[in-house]
Amino acid sequence: MKAIIADNLTKMFGHLVAVDHISFEVEEGEVFGFLGANGAGKTSTIMMLATALNPSSGTATVCGYDIIRERNKVRESIGIVFEALSLDINLTARENLDFHAILYHLPKKVKNERISQALNLVGLKDRQNILVKYYSGGMQRRLEIARGMLNSPKVLFLDEPTLGLDVQTRRLLWDYAKRLNKESGTTILLNTHYVEEADYLCDRIAILERGKITVVDTPKALKSSLGSSVLSIRFPQGALADKFAGLLNGMSWVKKIHQHDAQLELSVGNEGMKIPEVVRLARKHGFVISSIGEHKPSLEDVFLHYVGKKLQDEEHE
Repeated sequence: MKAIIADNLTKMFGHLVAVDHISFEVEEGEVFGFLGANGAGKTSTIMMLATALNPSSGTATVCGYDIIRERNKVRESIGIVFEALSLDINLTARENLDFHAILYHLPKKVKNERISQALNLVGLKDRQNILVKYYSGGMQRRLEIARGMLNSPKVLFLDEPTLGLDVQTRRLLWDYAKRLNKESGTTILLNTHYVEEADYLCDRIAILERGKITVVDTPKALKSSLGSSVLSIRFPQGALADKFAGLLNGMSWVKKIHQHDAQLELSVGNEGMKIPEVVRLARKHGFVISSIGEHKPSLEDVFLHYVGKKLQDEEHE
């Protein structure tokens, strides 16, 4: 059985189409990621799957249960970590988990076992009696993950779980998520705009842009789809970059060109080193190149290839 099946799932807010007829499937035990900028439709998708929002059209099942007709069964099967902090900071970690367990009507013995297991999983058992307001941001996120695991969910939704955390804490949380997936077999659906996070955690990634899925595949396959390398060529002026892009358009080894001001990013095929050929072409036609470099395709390059802009560009807007 598939952990999640979505068929033409759509969400509209007035005339705004937040999620636009998306279809996808998530296997049991898989870590599946939605990668996209703010406003791409990631949170709206998770909120529909978690039964917090009704879809405008389309259907979906989670653990075999319909998100409209069997919403209580869905809720019994899932855990969720929201983007915004939702802990009571004036309670201790254990008190937060205890209150949440009561909401799930867990028997006392089961409740205590689950709380201890969850605190152990995220490394907070020795700090369980400290008020949450004295926790660091990373500790609070770990506690939220522990809370999301109390009902032993088959599917865990993580909505931007490391937003605003430092790099070291973010990596620590990634390792907790991997451990959780491996040890309990929990299916994870991750929303993120961090390419490193998606690359490190996910078995498969769907790039979401303006409510639509542009591509779905494994991180390795997505990067391989760009060819052997990416060339970055910078010119003194944007106009020169635009003219040089016109010359490169006819080259069989150029898979795609993206221009950002005075810089060109070329997705290059598998024909070997192309820097000398680019330099010869520039000299032949009188172009001055400020700098040129080559690197293996990254997930950031994949996003640029399919969406047409870098994540931080849209995020800044």
